[in-house]
Amino acid sequence: MTRLVELEATGPRKLDPDDIDDEKGDVAICQCGLSASFPFCDGSHRKTEDEEAETTYVYDDGDRRAVDRVVTADEEYRSH
Repeated sequence: MTRLVELEATGPRKLDPDDIDDEKGDVAICQCGLSASFPFCDGSHRKTEDEEAETTYVYDDGDRRAVDRVVTADEEYRSH
C-alpha cells in the first residue's frame, strides 16, 4: 500500500533539553517526512526551501513534482 502524506512543516523540531541524549547530542524530530532516518531529522528538509505556498509536492526517490491537491472528504470529516 502506498500513502501520500501531506505535511506542511519544512524544518525539524528541536526537543527539550531533557530529551537530548548525552552520547548523541542534539536531537531533532523530522516534520517534513523526507528524512531517511525518520522520525529523526537528517537535514532532508533543505529540499523544501524553494517550495511555493499553496502547492502540493510529491517526493519520489529524490525527485520532486507538483501535483493537484485531491480532497476526498468534506471539512466535517474527522478521523477516529
